[in-house]
Amino acid sequence: MKSMITIVKEQISSFYLILRLSAFELKSANTNNYLGRFWEILNPMIQLTIYWFVFGAGIRKGREVPMDNGIDVPFFIWMVTGMIVWFFVNPAISASSRSIYSRIQLIAKMSFPMSAIPSFVIMANFYTHLILVAVVTVFLQFTDFKLSIYFLQLPYFMIATLLFLLSLALVTSTLSTIVRDVQQVVQSVLKMLLYLTPLLWQTDHLMINGIDFVFVLKLNPLYYIVEGYRAALLGTTWYPAEYPQLTLYFWITVVVLFFIGSVLHLKFRNRFVDYL
Repeated sequence: MKSMITIVKEQISSFYLILRLSAFELKSANTNNYLGRFWEILNPMIQLTIYWFVFGAGIRKGREVPMDNGIDVPFFIWMVTGMIVWFFVNPAISASSRSIYSRIQLIAKMSFPMSAIPSFVIMANFYTHLILVAVVTVFLQFTDFKLSIYFLQLPYFMIATLLFLLSLALVTSTLSTIVRDVQQVVQSVLKMLLYLTPLLWQTDHLMINGIDFVFVLKLNPLYYIVEGYRAALLGTTWYPAEYPQLTLYFWITVVVLFFIGSVLHLKFRNRFVDYL
């Protein structure tokens, strides 16, 4: 518990610095591109087109996706409202897990809590996420899924995503600094999560030998986040209240990850330079 409190205090005291460094991180990422930040929208659009062609027009043959409230949603809209989460968490997890050992010069030259490093990397990706959410929200206004009162739960899921990513980053960034092979494990897991999360195919039923294994997929914390985003953007249900067990499981997972990450980070960070 003491380790968790220490990390929380460091995040609060370094909040302004995290915002400044994340803005610099985002700016430097597009310095050498002629189209600049436009790539942050163009690249997801290209990927979405490919995924829709393969999974929507190809595998599903244009069939709509039924939602909890009985409404059928076109596959492209269903996919887009989930993939905007993936376009955030995928690069955020990958970059934050290598954030410490890849910034040895920054660590040596500046005096600030090392726990702030994964935070500003995540925040840099969050800015792009906000742009994509805004684009998708505007796009939905030209469909049957316009803004509704359910949209009010979207900030909750954004905060939930940020806290989950920070908790996970404390674990992975520490372990990746100690053992570089951990980064390869993270990349491999991310490739699997693309298909084990309800992003490209609906996971209401997963029958194997007459047994429904969908509960296994729900153990993935991203399941809760992705479905929550869809509920908010498509206006289907108050997801946290409708699925209290998933909500409780998600936050227990976040707290456990944050506890483990805090302990590991504080235990090894004084020796990070030695590992680097």
